[in-house]
Amino acid sequence: MPGSAEKKPLLLLGYDPIDEDHRDFMAIIEDIMGVDNVGFATMFEALLSHTEAHFERENKLMEASDYPAMGEHRGEHARVMGEFRQFHQRVKRGLIPFGRAFVAERLLPWFELHITTMDAALAAHLRASHH
Repeated sequence: MPGSAEKKPLLLLGYDPIDEDHRDFMAIIEDIMGVDNVGFATMFEALLSHTEAHFERENKLMEASDYPAMGEHRGEHARVMGEFRQFHQRVKRGLIPFGRAFVAERLLPWFELHITTMDAALAAHLRASHH
């Protein structure tokens, strides 16, 4: 089923700090997919907070290793966080279906693509530069 966090195995990149963040992200996604509407807003906020911290950790890794594609990668993080925050405002107003749709139809497919493209390239760079 499209957007199902439980059906697809997580692609590991072989760089533990990034892989750990991805595991944690997917655990929250699995929880949020199964939570009722009463608990959804709290879980959505937890996912937002985790994602902000996750992206900040990646941004610091890129800076520390002088990653050549840092601008593009950081820009993608900023774009997704802008959209995430817009949906967070809707969820805070009680528009839970909008938040559910964002997670299942936008965030999860984006995350899977981001891992296989931008994060895979970053992990290869970090392994090669021993960061």
